Amino acid sequence: MSQMLELKAADGFKLKAYRADPVGKPFGAVVVLQEIFGVNEHIRDLVERWAAVGYTAIAPALYDRFEPGFETGYTPPDIELGRAHKTSANNQLDLVLADVEAARAAVAPAGRVGVVGYCWGGFITYMAACRLPVQAAVGYYGGGITDFLGEAPKCPTMLHFGDNDASIPLSDVDKIKAAHPGVGIHVYKAGHGFHCDHRGAYDPRAAAVAGMRTTQFFETVLRRGEKA
Repeated sequence: MSQMLELKAADGFKLKAYRADPVGKPFGAVVVLQEIFGVNEHIRDLVERWAAVGYTAIAPALYDRFEPGFETGYTPPDIELGRAHKTSANNQLDLVLADVEAARAAVAPAGRVGVVGYCWGGFITYMAACRLPVQAAVGYYGGGITDFLGEAPKCPTMLHFGDNDASIPLSDVDKIKAAHPGVGIHVYKAGHGFHCDHRGAYDPRAAAVAGMRTTQFFETVLRRGEKA
């Protein structure tokens, strides 16, 4: 069962979120963090996929503070709009994380909570691992992490990158590895956005391998409560 609902952040701001619940008792919960394109069809599909494998899942609309209901596709003009909102959001990072926390709190009754994010959401995932009470975090090709390497994840964390990502050089990946050797980092023969099957950059093999690793990671940490 899936639905669009309203969340209330700590500062009183109200934002939308897309939620799906599994059949039967959940194994835990997963907060899905959007790309720069909003909680669009792809992100809603990912929420439903996590519910299908047993987790309560929710995707907060993290651009609602800047353009309520924003959702777009993947054309060059769409990318420009998404990047503009990303700049606004990064300038108010504490508020963005307050919205993520509202989503985490909404699904916390389901059990241990993990967060998974893509593109800009991969960066927000890293920050959530550092600052929020989540139990596990997985980020896909999150740019900007190197600006916050002074902060360390407080939960088991895994990061996925492509070796042909024009926006995230492998030198940045090496910096993350050196600063936080406890973070699990995987690099694939792929470009930016390789997990999104709505984009031309989609790479089926990289997406499948990363997806299996992510699912097993959450099974270990969230469902069984074990160390990754």
